[in-house]
Amino acid sequence: MSNVCNIIRASHKAASTNSKGRVLPDTDKFRKAWAKFATGVSVITSIEENGSVHGMAANGIASVSLDPMLVLVCVDHRRNTYRLIHDTGRFAINILNEDQDSVAEYYARPPEGRIGQPDAEIEITDSGAARVNGSLAFMDCTVHDEVTQGDHTIFIGEVKNLGVRDGRPLIFFESKFNKVAHDGAEPKWG
Repeated sequence: MSNVCNIIRASHKAASTNSKGRVLPDTDKFRKAWAKFATGVSVITSIEENGSVHGMAANGIASVSLDPMLVLVCVDHRRNTYRLIHDTGRFAINILNEDQDSVAEYYARPPEGRIGQPDAEIEITDSGAARVNGSLAFMDCTVHDEVTQGDHTIFIGEVKNLGVRDGRPLIFFESKFNKVAHDGAEPKWG
């Protein structure tokens, strides 16, 4: 019985409360749960006031609508990317290929922790967006809407230009970069 009591006490110590006094699940366990969800890896690019390129590695992206063509990206309010997208109303999504893990690592670091340049050329498009060369897909977006939830803002962007190339995606699973192991199987929709 004392082991059960220790487990209960430990679980109560790990729990925190929100601003309304509700007990919340353990944040480490929450992160571990989401680490079980395999995602692709992208770099969200934006342009600084001085014209330099800023980027942020992200896997919190999704397609929202085909008509109009809308996507979303979730950005932590503490990231420089939040301010840039909020102030300029623009961003680009670059979906990385399986050989671009060093690019993802570079942009996952805070700007002050980055050494040198990313291991990929950055091209400025005619519309002024920053494209990571070699990425599988590129979407140049203008902010259509913003939704603030917790410590993040969900930027919904309207796709103004896009490009796609063949290749395999960089995968993020259990907090590690991975590659697709095989070509997969076609779904049998019915």
